[in-house]
Amino acid sequence: MPEGPEIRRAADKIEAVLKDKRVEKIEFGLQPLQKFGKPLKDSHVLSLETRGKALLTHFDSGHTIYSHNQLYGVWRVVKRDKLPKTNRQLRLAIHTDQHSALLYSASDISVWETQHIEEHPFLKRIGPDILNPQLTWRAVAERLQSKAFSGRALNSVYLDQAFLAGLGNYLRSEILFVAGIDPARKARELSNAQVGKLARTTLSISQRSYALAGVTLPERQYKALKNKGVTYGRARFFVFGRASQPCRKCQTKIQRSTANSRRIYTCATCQSI
Repeated sequence: MPEGPEIRRAADKIEAVLKDKRVEKIEFGLQPLQKFGKPLKDSHVLSLETRGKALLTHFDSGHTIYSHNQLYGVWRVVKRDKLPKTNRQLRLAIHTDQHSALLYSASDISVWETQHIEEHPFLKRIGPDILNPQLTWRAVAERLQSKAFSGRALNSVYLDQAFLAGLGNYLRSEILFVAGIDPARKARELSNAQVGKLARTTLSISQRSYALAGVTLPERQYKALKNKGVTYGRARFFVFGRASQPCRKCQTKIQRSTANSRRIYTCATCQSI
């Protein structure tokens, strides 16, 4: 499943062809939304915002399209009217003079007045987006120490979109490893310094994954592995997906277990806190 970095990179590709462009035509595959085709025609796209796995397309007409890919939705960016061959159902098509941004298969799509978008039920229950440039490590630390999250195991908190939207399974394993924290620990059991390190790591690993297309290792370390012929899939992570392989820091064998019905990877030596 894609996580926040993958969703933001997909949004970047769409934004590259839509931002500041005039919408010559917009099509909705869901009948209740077709009435918005005319009001949105000739508007300009202001920006594409990500909130976890939700995408908000803002228009200068005062409207915002909310879309969530769910399990099967997928965006495609193509030259104008060069529709790809697919059996998927077209749910949304935004056409400029040169390009088309196409959303297939998703059914969770709605149109809102931008001033009321925060009232969307999904957006009301999720936390700040992990890649929001205004999100600081201090804000993450405050959320970790809040009543809502401080008493829960971190392996649960780091899958909860109400904590930070966009976190997911591979980020959970990677962040907790780099912070050196046992996933079963609770934030209230950590010192202020440990919470601060975890908060900073939460942002830095997520931002690195976004910048390096899903790679959480430092870029130099990743490139060194690639130069040795290691594949992308085997070189990108510290621990995730590396069960029984040696820890990249201490050579202890990585362990795979289950937490919150999802696989999680840890190093017993490095994650002793």
